[in-house]
Amino acid sequence: MSLDLRKHFKQTNKRLLIGFFVVVFLVGDGLIYLLYGRGSALMGLLCLAGAMIPVVGIGAFFWIMEKVVEKRKIGDA
Repeated sequence: MSLDLRKHFKQTNKRLLIGFFVVVFLVGDGLIYLLYGRGSALMGLLCLAGAMIPVVGIGAFFWIMEKVVEKRKIGDA
């Protein structure tokens, strides 16, 4: 059994990120729904979705950068 720490690190980060979004969207918006009602929860969902636009853009930028660097490493080796 081999221990690949980079793979483990990426997998752990992915799971933490997914868990964060689940908590923010389900728990956060669920509390808004319970406290303020359906209309407010829909508006909260809209605001959370709008806030994700820059986050997804930055994540896509870093993902593309990572792929370019990996391609350069393979080409240089």
